[in-house]
Formats: sequence, C-alpha cells, structure tokens
Amino acid sequence: MYHHYLNTPEGFPKPYVHITANDEGVTSIYFVNEKKELESKNAITKQCVKELQEYFKGKRQTFTVPLSMQGTEFQKRVWQQLCNIPFGEMWSYKQLALTLGSVNYCRAVGMANSRNPISLIVPCHRVIGHDGKLVGYTGGLNIKEWLLEHEKKKKTIIKPS
Repeated sequence: MYHHYLNTPEGFPKPYVHITANDEGVTSIYFVNEKKELESKNAITKQCVKELQEYFKGKRQTFTVPLSMQGTEFQKRVWQQLCNIPFGEMWSYKQLALTLGSVNYCRAVGMANSRNPISLIVPCHRVIGHDGKLVGYTGGLNIKEWLLEHEKKKKTIIKPS
C-alpha cells in the first residue's frame, strides 16, 4: 500500500488529503488533520496528487487517475453513477436512486455514498437532500460545502455558438 499526502488549499477545513493506492489504482482519499502514515509514493499517487492540485486550482473538472475500488456490486454501481454527475452540479439522493432503477433505492444509495472510499474523485459531495439541503457527508458538511462552492466558482459555462 502506498501513501501520499497533499496539502489542501488555504481556507480548506482540513490541512491534508491522504491518498492511498495499490499497484492498480487509488484505493482511498480522505481529508485529515495530521499525517499518520509514512509516505511511500508510486506513479499512481503522484498522478493523483497532480490531478487534485489541478482540481483545486480550477484547471481540472474530471479525473483520469486509475481507481481500485473495493465494495459490493451495488456500491460499485452507485460509485460509478456518482462519476456521471457533472462538475458543479448537484443531484438528490432520489435522482441518483432513479438513475439506478428505483426510487426505493434512496436509503441504499445513501449508505453506499457514505462508504465511498475515494471522496472528491468519486464525487459523493455532489449529492444533496431532496429539499436542496446539504446532508450526509462523511468528511463533514463543512468540507462538502467548501467543495460545492469551489466547483460553483470554477465551473466553465460553455455558451452555444
């Protein structure tokens, strides 16, 4: 297992992003207050750091770093669908459940969302309550709010020609 820490931008609620990876891809991304692991970097963690730096600078809206996600088949379906939520947009849990086949999946979608090990790249922060309120972010609602505001500011508006 490889570990890499990235300093977060000024004003971000936590000082570091902790990235873990194996030889196939990123296995987790968490926001942390301190460095608890010795860094042991590989090409994947270095690519992840580069892409996250570009994201924080407003120069990247999608990620290409390989991922190595571990979870149930349903969790993986939810996480894949999260990756289809466009940069700067928000979906409700209900909307996400419907894309997976049924409004009855709302609770299961919420549980899968809360177990997403690769926050930010798999953008669970873009999912909000049906009433438009910010709910349920494992990293903390202050981080969810920061990320959504960042994307709102950096979203490129493409005007039709």
